Amino acid sequence: MPTDKLVPSITEVSDTATTQAVLSFDDNRLASTLFGQYGQHLALLERKLGVVADSRGNQVMIEGSRDACERAKRVLESLYEQVKRGHDLTQGDVEGAIRLAIAQGSLFDFDPSSPRQAFEEINLRKRPVRARTSGQDAYIRALKRNELVFGVGPAGTGKTWLAVAYAVSLFERKEVDRIILSRPAVEAGERLGFLPGDMKEKVDPYLRPIYDALFDLMDARIVERALQSGEIEIAPLAFMRGRTLANAVVILDEAQNTTSMQMKMFLTRLGENSRMIITGDPSQIDLPSGQTSGLSEAVRLLEGVEGIGQVTFAVEDVVRHELVARIVSAYDKAAALKREGRT
Repeated sequence: MPTDKLVPSITEVSDTATTQAVLSFDDNRLASTLFGQYGQHLALLERKLGVVADSRGNQVMIEGSRDACERAKRVLESLYEQVKRGHDLTQGDVEGAIRLAIAQGSLFDFDPSSPRQAFEEINLRKRPVRARTSGQDAYIRALKRNELVFGVGPAGTGKTWLAVAYAVSLFERKEVDRIILSRPAVEAGERLGFLPGDMKEKVDPYLRPIYDALFDLMDARIVERALQSGEIEIAPLAFMRGRTLANAVVILDEAQNTTSMQMKMFLTRLGENSRMIITGDPSQIDLPSGQTSGLSEAVRLLEGVEGIGQVTFAVEDVVRHELVARIVSAYDKAAALKREGRT
């Protein structure tokens, strides 16, 4: 009689210094979803953990070092639980589970006095959002503990997406009345004035990533209604001057393109029962040459101030695509060489 419990069995082969783990899953259809189309999820597991994973029906045999097999087993068990709860698996989900297993280390030297925790989650009506890297985990923890948080780091680390997810969670729980999302309308090589349309139509392209995050995390009808009622407001940074933002979550994205004066103006908008989240990538500043980035200055000046959290993402936190991490790494290396005077 089938049960809901996943029943793995492990066989160690000492003479070859490898371990074989055979995992059996009770539902063939869910097992197929777990393995991925044409076994792509298992292929990712093989690349990241250095194991060999061979699936047959509802079973998968994993072969590799003891620690690698144990991590692969943990990854598949956690992902199977997600599939059983009706969640669709993406490559990002698989990568996140792998990163968590690596971060947790080996359970063979497990210390019961300091149990390892799963990465932090943000609970939303549509679906839970779970951190996929240690940097994202620290970011979510900072968001939950501080009224003002700086998320700084390279593209593809989920800074904006997680900020919007946290704002949506507070809005859905009615802990705040509004979500206010802003970006500085700084041209990245183009001229804003030559774009057709009124001011809203001119700045919409700059705010499109925020729109995308909203529609990804909330029901489209709710987003449209909230935008029309003003419960969700999307505006360029210039529209913030003179306002006091109370009972709201306020997100400033692409903050590396703020001037010192703009950043100070924005930070002093914080009102009663409000949260601020400021994100940006100091390596992609589009300000005129020689002008100080308000983000870099604020991070330096406000370090260690009570109630303010700062999280710096690294290349290892890039979750967008494997190539993005390599691209960021290549640019960082070139910048480092330039600073050292080698180019």
